[in-house]
Amino acid sequence: MKNHLLPFIILSALFLISATSPKIQPQNHTLEGAWELISFYNYNEDNEISDTVPTSEGYRQIKMYQAGKVMWTRYVPKDSIEWFGYGSYTNTDSELVETLEYGSNSMMRIIDTLRVFKFELVLGKEHFTQITVDDDGQRVFSENYKRLN
Repeated sequence: MKNHLLPFIILSALFLISATSPKIQPQNHTLEGAWELISFYNYNEDNEISDTVPTSEGYRQIKMYQAGKVMWTRYVPKDSIEWFGYGSYTNTDSELVETLEYGSNSMMRIIDTLRVFKFELVLGKEHFTQITVDDDGQRVFSENYKRLN
């Protein structure tokens, strides 16, 4: 009978230790929410940032991610063309894929030839960067966003 109680005692002790020890939570950042474009990066042939370009006065681009859906809109004061799009998205720790289904007239011309947009993703709690990569795996440029609260 003592042999049958030993595993029970060990498991009970392990349960008590794990229940009372502090939990270490992984840094799980999420795209869910609203984001505003704040700048662009250009990259050189060594995949290093060669130039940072802030958004111009009055320019505004907002992206919203929720429950696997993405919607974005862009306002350019000096441009009368409307820009918005809607679709679905998936992401991992290092990749963002947006599949657009619908958009403004100008965006629909692009969607007719290219629906799926793949980006390298750098995601933090309050900022994220989506990096466009060429066919050779070289970084070309990025869009840099801050979370809207």
